[in-house]
Amino acid sequence: MKILVTGVAGFIGMHVGRRLLEQGVEVVGIDNLNDYYDVRLKEDRLKQLTPFPNFRFVKLDMADRVRIEDLFGHAGLQRVVNLAAQAGVRYSLKNPHAYINSNIVGFLNVLEGCRNNGVEHLVYASSSSVYGANIRMPFSVRDNVDHPISLYAATKKSNELMAHTYSHLYALPTTGLRFFTVYGPWGRPDMSPSLFTKAILEGRPIDVFNHGKMQRDFTYIDDIVEGVVRVLHRIPMPNPSFDRSAPDAASSDAPYRLYNIGNDTPVELMTLIETIENAVGKKAVRNMLPMQAGDVVATHADIEDLRQAVGFVPHTPLKEGVEKFVAWFKAYYDAARSQREVAKGMSP
Repeated sequence: MKILVTGVAGFIGMHVGRRLLEQGVEVVGIDNLNDYYDVRLKEDRLKQLTPFPNFRFVKLDMADRVRIEDLFGHAGLQRVVNLAAQAGVRYSLKNPHAYINSNIVGFLNVLEGCRNNGVEHLVYASSSSVYGANIRMPFSVRDNVDHPISLYAATKKSNELMAHTYSHLYALPTTGLRFFTVYGPWGRPDMSPSLFTKAILEGRPIDVFNHGKMQRDFTYIDDIVEGVVRVLHRIPMPNPSFDRSAPDAASSDAPYRLYNIGNDTPVELMTLIETIENAVGKKAVRNMLPMQAGDVVATHADIEDLRQAVGFVPHTPLKEGVEKFVAWFKAYYDAARSQREVAKGMSP
């Protein structure tokens, strides 16, 4: 089997790609290696994949229609995992056009590539941010998600609508996964675990928004990867009991499904901070701030549908996951610092 993983140099993309490669799957990975955050981290993630003989990397922007068409036309892909996107809620307030180019135009190019080249199944990343102004907990895939509060969330909701259209018009099987605050080794440097760990180690204050009165359904990367791979091999079928007079938002009379993928255990932000402090062995200086625009107070995933569909059960407690993350963080950035010092010493 040959599978395309978009965003393969990203946090989730690298881990999913590695799991598939370890299973003997042939993986084609694409990424544009943009500078939204340190490109060296993305390049180092790729180094975890390049030793596999069944891996091929193509540097490619999903918004490049001609090159995407060429890739799909010649690669002989059976399935696609679309994890490429312009991420970040707060960044969408500063650079909205990046979200349209990557998350809308890029996703359309992937949909077209799939439907024109006989792809069996498209699994794509949505986000818990689509729940927006909804405050009913836990978030269910059957809840109304028509009130996004960031452009990032709006683009992810748009992806779900676009996918359903292609499932309906062209019988393209699509499955959307609403990710809930993924963390772990090789994580994004703009996410709270990295930001907090870095600041604590350097003795700088950490920014704690909404004065710490926030909850997140923190989900360890290994659990996420297990869920993604299981879903990839479960091709959706039309829901035989779908009723158009009372439609189920999570399914369709087309081959289309939506699932939450999270830990099903929301954690107070202050608990996360204390857990990181314990793993680092140092207390944080806390800079208490008001709520940021585009943020939500709490997230909590109802994962029962995913549990029933593929047996998904997250196994990693917060303490264990944070300890693994902090150990990786210290080792990775200590090594990077040593390499820079060596390079500096060797320069004339």
